[in-house]
Amino acid sequence: MMYISPSSLQDVCVNYICDNLFALCDSVPVNKYYQIDSLKVSPIEEVKLQFVDNEVYFHSEISEQLLRTLCIKGKLTDYTLTLFDTETTRLRRVSLPNASNLTKDGLKVLKGHKIVELEACALKFPINDLVSCFGEWTLQNLRTLNVARSTLSETSKHCVMITLSKLKSLQCLDVSGTEFNTHALDIVVEELPLLESLDISSTRVDDIAPLRKCKHRLKHLAMYNLKYIKVPSCELILLELNELRSLDVSEERDSYAAFEIFGNGAAKMVQFLSHPNSLPNLTSLDISGKGEIMRKELQLFLQQHKQLQYLGLVHSEMCSEECFINPKHPDYNPTLMIGGVATEEQILLSLRRYANRTLYVQKCLYNLFRLTQTFTQARVDIIKLVLNGMELHPDAFGVQMAATACLYNLTKGELGSKIHPQILSQVVSLCLVAMSKFPTHYQLQKNTLLTLCSDRILQDVPIDRFKCAKLVLDSLHTFEDPSMNRMSVAICSILAAKISTRETSQLGSEPRYMHKLLRLVRTKKDAKNVDITMKFTLSALWNLTDESPSTCSVFLDEGGLTLFLEVLQTFPGEATVETKVLGLINNIAEVPRLRSCLLRLPFISVLRGLLHSQQIDVSYFAAGIMAHLAAEGPIAWKRFDSLRDDILKELGDVVISWDPPEGEMVAYRSFYPFISLLTCNDAPQVQLWAVWAIHHVCTKNPQRYCPMLEAEEGSIILDSMWRNPNINATVREICGQIRHLLSIHGTMGHNQIMLNPIPR
Repeated sequence: MMYISPSSLQDVCVNYICDNLFALCDSVPVNKYYQIDSLKVSPIEEVKLQFVDNEVYFHSEISEQLLRTLCIKGKLTDYTLTLFDTETTRLRRVSLPNASNLTKDGLKVLKGHKIVELEACALKFPINDLVSCFGEWTLQNLRTLNVARSTLSETSKHCVMITLSKLKSLQCLDVSGTEFNTHALDIVVEELPLLESLDISSTRVDDIAPLRKCKHRLKHLAMYNLKYIKVPSCELILLELNELRSLDVSEERDSYAAFEIFGNGAAKMVQFLSHPNSLPNLTSLDISGKGEIMRKELQLFLQQHKQLQYLGLVHSEMCSEECFINPKHPDYNPTLMIGGVATEEQILLSLRRYANRTLYVQKCLYNLFRLTQTFTQARVDIIKLVLNGMELHPDAFGVQMAATACLYNLTKGELGSKIHPQILSQVVSLCLVAMSKFPTHYQLQKNTLLTLCSDRILQDVPIDRFKCAKLVLDSLHTFEDPSMNRMSVAICSILAAKISTRETSQLGSEPRYMHKLLRLVRTKKDAKNVDITMKFTLSALWNLTDESPSTCSVFLDEGGLTLFLEVLQTFPGEATVETKVLGLINNIAEVPRLRSCLLRLPFISVLRGLLHSQQIDVSYFAAGIMAHLAAEGPIAWKRFDSLRDDILKELGDVVISWDPPEGEMVAYRSFYPFISLLTCNDAPQVQLWAVWAIHHVCTKNPQRYCPMLEAEEGSIILDSMWRNPNINATVREICGQIRHLLSIHGTMGHNQIMLNPIPR
C-alpha cells in the first residue's frame, strides 16, 4: 500500500518560515557609526532582520531547527543570522553543517547565547575568530565542538590551540579534515582536562603519542584516513587506550593518490588485533579499508570482545566471511552489526553510517545495484538512502552513476505505482541534478531517461517539467543511441503538453533541438518505418509548436514543412501519422504571418484530399488548416482564381457530414486561435468549423473548457452570433448548444482547469 507519513506541524511551519523569510521579517537599523579614511568621514548604518510581529519568541528547539534548516537550504548568511538575537530566539545546540557563507561578523550573534554544543563545519575563517564570538558562559560551558573541514588559522597553528584551550569544559572535539597536526594534538590533550571524544580523521597528525596523556579518559577516537602517520610506535600506543569505547582506524585508499609517498611507511594501525585482550571496553570498531587483516586474528579478537556492537569492514573482503553473513555459523553473533557490502543489511547500514564518505557510498551503491535487480516490492527506505548519497555527493560521478542505476530498478514498472509522489518527486529532482552535472556521460544519461520514462512520473508526480524537458532534449541532441532517442522523444511528447506556452517556445525555438527532432522524422521517413519513435517525435513536435509562433518559425526555417509533405506522401492512409502531421501544420496555420508559407498549390492539393479522409481526426485537422487559410480573405487567394470558393464549399459540406466521435479528439491550451475565425463573417464555413470544434471539446470535457471559454470572453462573441439573425442558421444552432453547455458548466475557476492540459 502506498503511503507516506505527513510532516509534523512544527516541520511544516519551520520550512514555511525559511521559504518566506523576507515576507515575514523587516530590515531594521541597529547601529550607526562612522568610517574615517584619509578623504572623508562616512556614516555606516548596520541593519538586522526582525520578525514583523515583534511579539515572536522561539524557544530553543524551534530556534535551533530554524537555524539548521536555513543552513541546509543554503539561505543562511550573515544577514539572515541577525534574526537569531537573544530577544527573539534561544540557542543551546547550534548546528551549521555548512558554514562556508558565514563570517566572524555574522557569528557574533552567538555571543549572547548560552551554547553547550556547536557544529560549524567548513568555516572559511580561523577558528580562533570563531571562539572570539563566544560569550563568557559559552567559553566556560561548551561541551561539544565540531569544526570539521574548517580553516584552523591563517598564521600559527599554536595560537589556535591556545584559543581552543580556553574551552575547559569541552568533552567532544571534531577537527577532521583540517590542518590539525601533532603539535596541536599535544596542546589539546594537555589543556582540555575533560576531553573524552576526539575526531582527528584526515588531518596532518603523524604521531599519536600525545594521546597517552589522556588514555585514562579518552573513550571515543576517530582516525579515519590518517595518511601521514608513519611512526611504528603508534601501534603500541593504541594498546594503552584501555578506556576506548569506539575506535575508527578505517581508510579510503583510492581517494588519496596525492599522499602515496607516505603509503609504504605508514603505520598499519591494526596490530592491536593480534592482542585479543587489548581495548577491553570497545563496543565499536571500524577497520574498513584495511587490507592487512588476518581472519584468525580478527576472530580471536572478537571472541574476547563479546560486547562489541559494531564492526566496520567496508572495502574489505572480510565482510563476506560466513561468520558475518550466515546465522547458522557457530561464530555468528546476532548482536554484532557489520558495516560492509556483502548483504543488504550490511549495505544499508554502511550507507547510513558512511554517508559523507564518497568512495564508501559509491562502493555500497554498486553492490546495492546488484540486489535491486531482483526486488519485487517497493523499498522507500532504500530509495531515501540512495537519494541522500546523491545529495551529499553531487559532483562524484561514481556515486551518481551507481545511484541512478539503483533508482531505475527501485522505481520501474509496478514498483513506481506503489511509491508516494513526494518520494518520486525527490527521485526526479536528483536525477535532473545528475543529468546537468554529467551531460556527456552516456550510461548515466541513459539511467536517468529510463527512470523518467514513466507515465506515473510524467503524469502524476510534481516535478520541474521545464527543466526536465530541457535536459532530456539536451540528451537527445548529444547522443545517437536509438533507445535513448525513443525515451527522449516519449518524455518530451508528454512534458511539452504540460508546460506553459512561454516554456514550449523557449525549447522549440532552439534550432539544435528542432534539427535533431526533424532528423529523426527524416530517418524514419526514408526507412518507411512508422514505429513508436516516429510517433512520439511527431507528438513532441506537435506539442512544442502549439500556440508558439517562434517554434513554428524555426520549424519552417529548418525545412519542416517540406519534410512533412514528404511524410504525408510516404505514408498515405496512415491515420496516426496524418493526424499528428496535420495537427502541427494546424498550429502553423493559427499564426497569421506564417499562413503565406502554406498558401501554395501543392500543399493545398494534398490538403483537399485529406479533408475527405474517412478518419475524422484527419479530416478535422485538415479542415482546421483550410479554415485558417480561408480566413485570410479573398485577396490572399487572388492568384488561385476561384479556388477559395471551391474550398469553402467543400469545407462546409465536410463539417456538416461529421458524426461527433465518442472521445475527446483534441486538446487546446486556449480558445484564442478561434476568435479571428468566429468573426470571419464573409465565410460562414470558417465559422462553422470553429463553432463545431468549440462545441466538440466543451461537450467532451465541459469542466475544463466551459470556464476557459468564459474567461477568454469567447462566450460573449458566441452569444452575439447566436443573437444575430444574419449568421448562418447551422452556425447559430451550434452557438445555442454551446450557450446551453455554458449555463450548466460555466462556473468553475479557469485557473484551476488550466493547470492540467491534456497531452496528445
